[in-house]
Amino acid sequence: MNMNKVFTLLSILLFATSGYSQQDPQFSQNMFNKLAVNAGSAGSSDAICFGGLYRNQWVSFEGSPETFVFNFDAPVFKNFGVGISILSDKIGFDKTLGAKLALAARPKLGNGRLGIGLDIGFIQKELDGKFLFNDAGDPLIPAAGIDAKVLPDIGAGLYYYTDKLYIGASALHLTEPEVDYDPIKTTMVRHFYGTVGYTFELTPSLNLKPSVFAKTDQTETQIDINASLVYNNKFWGGVSYRLDDAIVPMIGFNLAKDLKLGYAYDITTSELKSFSDGTHEIMVSYCFNVKRTPSFYMNRNVRFL
Repeated sequence: MNMNKVFTLLSILLFATSGYSQQDPQFSQNMFNKLAVNAGSAGSSDAICFGGLYRNQWVSFEGSPETFVFNFDAPVFKNFGVGISILSDKIGFDKTLGAKLALAARPKLGNGRLGIGLDIGFIQKELDGKFLFNDAGDPLIPAAGIDAKVLPDIGAGLYYYTDKLYIGASALHLTEPEVDYDPIKTTMVRHFYGTVGYTFELTPSLNLKPSVFAKTDQTETQIDINASLVYNNKFWGGVSYRLDDAIVPMIGFNLAKDLKLGYAYDITTSELKSFSDGTHEIMVSYCFNVKRTPSFYMNRNVRFL
């Protein structure tokens, strides 16, 4: 990588951080990634669920973001839920590894249940000095990189759901931990998330599922507006529009009972489109059914998982 590419990449990273709240990684299939941003959703599928998303962003550019998240959650003792989320995120010289445990109480509320959740974990941040040093030759940039910093991290969330509706609100990095690379310092700023979705039954075999996902770092706000058609609970296709950033076609299907595969492709519409050949995102999930009761909350239709 020559110096022009280094400076171009730095410009992209700065633009993304300031414009799109990129301290927390971005996903397009957010309806399959609720646990990672909202502890209150733990156990809401009333099944033992494993899921993962892999995202390769701006694929044509060296050092572009590459993210993987793994989620596990399950109901426990009927009115509680537990979950584990693990994240790996790399963007240029910045590397992040995170893991957290989520616990949620799920009392009945009206026709639904309200998940009240807390997650506790850690974030490991690391700067790869080699990424810049090899080309810049700047003695202030350590050639061997910078030791990883491990920080405690806390989040909380509320998640209300019925058989057709879900509404969630959450906050991550509540203590705003500071990363000190000496002499570089940065803060994991508090992020807030909101989501809402509903299922409209168009025919006995066809459902329309619109949803909205929003996040903000108190400086910039990002909003995704989604709509999917689900046929016979086996196939789905739809589109998402991320304001001022991308149009995202999405498809998915059941490979087998309770085993799902989804794919999304971001078509960049922002100023970054000159540097990007698009973004690929793959989702896989599997749920083990648990003992069900006749009550409404065992219906998983609106929540995809």
